[in-house]
Amino acid sequence: MAEKSKILPKNVSGRFYVDETCIDCEVCREIAPANFTRDDTSRKSYVFAQPDTPADEAACLAAIEECPVEAIGNE
Repeated sequence: MAEKSKILPKNVSGRFYVDETCIDCEVCREIAPANFTRDDTSRKSYVFAQPDTPADEAACLAAIEECPVEAIGNE
């Protein structure tokens, strides 16, 4: 499970976030491209936009389920 204490600094404020355990597998970016992107410097994903539609919310929740290292959090 993702830990708020290990949140990546590029995440925008809000419910969803990615922590430092991200392995850059691309799963979240494929499932929820409107919300997740990659930081090329750290080579990790982060939340650049919190979901604002039910479809985006569902995609973010699906990304949590599919993340192989449980690096995505949801408050």
